Amino acid sequence: MKTTTLQYKLIMAATGLFLCFFLVIHLLGNLQLLLPAARAQEQFNWYSHLLSGNILIKIISWVLYLSLISHAVYALLITRKSKKANASSYYYDKRKVSSPWSSRNMGILGTIILIFLVIHFKDFWYVYMFTDLPLDAAGNKDLYTIVIATYDQLWYVLVYEVSFLALGFHLLHGFFSASRTFGLYHPKYVKAVKVFGWIYTLLITLGFMAIPLYIHFIK
Repeated sequence: MKTTTLQYKLIMAATGLFLCFFLVIHLLGNLQLLLPAARAQEQFNWYSHLLSGNILIKIISWVLYLSLISHAVYALLITRKSKKANASSYYYDKRKVSSPWSSRNMGILGTIILIFLVIHFKDFWYVYMFTDLPLDAAGNKDLYTIVIATYDQLWYVLVYEVSFLALGFHLLHGFFSASRTFGLYHPKYVKAVKVFGWIYTLLITLGFMAIPLYIHFIK
């Protein structure tokens, strides 16, 4: 069982780190939405067209989809194994004494993120790939206008903000967990790992949270 759990954790860590890398690229692309309207529309639509038409990007996209599915499936498997082990080893749970809130509620955080991903893929990826969007002046599908219209709805912005907060807690716990799995959470490196994890998590979380807020209240 220990060997199987370790294998599951290695897969979780590897897919999680790939998703962390993807989030950096995704955020950099989405920051184009903060540019002045005309320039943002041109660049964001060009960027979206590039992502949908490049064969290398398509391969990376399929790796992304597989990583998302694998990450979720193995998270469920690890949780199931942990519950069975805890049920047979402990009379009551003292984890809240020593573990952070995020590590004890990864199931809730993961569920929020999963719901967010379903909404996100439905409203942007599916619309872009499988519907006839109007074209911009350069002849690219005008996803920019869809994004702006979406973030004009306050309830939608609130859903996204809650989801990004959940993502932040998930990232922080996941980053430290992955570093332990790969043996990087060593006393010699633990301070650097913690600092890097916090900086990465704050930049990604606040970066994504800022975009819908800026579009709704300022742009």
